[in-house]
Amino acid sequence: MIPKAVVLHPAALAEVQAAAEWYQQRSERAASRFLDEIDWAISQISSAPNRFPSFEFGTRRTLLRRFPYFIVFRATVTRLEVIAVAHGYRRPAYWRDRI
Repeated sequence: MIPKAVVLHPAALAEVQAAAEWYQQRSERAASRFLDEIDWAISQISSAPNRFPSFEFGTRRTLLRRFPYFIVFRATVTRLEVIAVAHGYRRPAYWRDRI
């Protein structure tokens, strides 16, 4: 199967940038690892989106391995949409209005 294109919601991109900046203020290495982990997770989503469990509001999610974040996404006919890159311990389901 050919991987689908992954598109980040503008707010999800802002979440990645804000988290990376937060880590950057504390450690360049942590910021780099965070961005690497985001890239790895998105590549996994792109290659096999259905392997991730169903989540809320018709989405799926994957947990990051080393950071307290998860990626919420949904599949359409033509692409995969990353709805949120959410911190696991803050504001549950704040992203639902993006769907």
